Amino acid sequence: MLTVFWAVTGLVLGSLPFSYWIGRIFLRKDIRQFGDGAPGATNVARAGSKVLYIIAVLLDAFKGSVPVWLAQLLSGITGWELAVVAVCPVLGHAFSPFLRFKGGMGVATTFGVWLGLLNWLGPIVMGLCVGFMFIFQKNWVWSTIGGMLGFLIFLIVMQYPVYLPVILVGHTAILFFKRYQYFTSWPEPQPWLGRLVRKSS
Repeated sequence: MLTVFWAVTGLVLGSLPFSYWIGRIFLRKDIRQFGDGAPGATNVARAGSKVLYIIAVLLDAFKGSVPVWLAQLLSGITGWELAVVAVCPVLGHAFSPFLRFKGGMGVATTFGVWLGLLNWLGPIVMGLCVGFMFIFQKNWVWSTIGGMLGFLIFLIVMQYPVYLPVILVGHTAILFFKRYQYFTSWPEPQPWLGRLVRKSS
């Protein structure tokens, strides 16, 4: 019963579209009219405010970490029950009823969930993996997917409990579903790779 409570809490918190509300309240803009059209924190920056972007990222991250933290600290939930709770904030963000079930990708919320699961090690390793991928190619969605794959390898190599890689697979599946159109073309190499190839040929 406690697992259901925290899962529902995760869904509700995850569904709160902080980035969209910040755009509406403080910028008087619909951030979905910018960039990729998603109600995510990146489009808060594109709409005109780097400071509000940082606030939006933090809010989107903490709505992922808070239910995961509290489920462990207050109710002692772990293992596969925690896996259910950990997927819910990202699911809520991606299919927010406040936005007619057309939410964002949930990248910041995913980082927040892993903050709740592994403390700072989770988002740091995932961030390094995503950043490493972005060095070689320009499509940020491909970089995110590639970085999550790298993080998955890290979890397996370090022999974390099986439920943790399964959580990551769930997060990756949600991200893929939300942005499947980006995967109809191959990753685009960064310009420096092209220059390197031309120099060596």
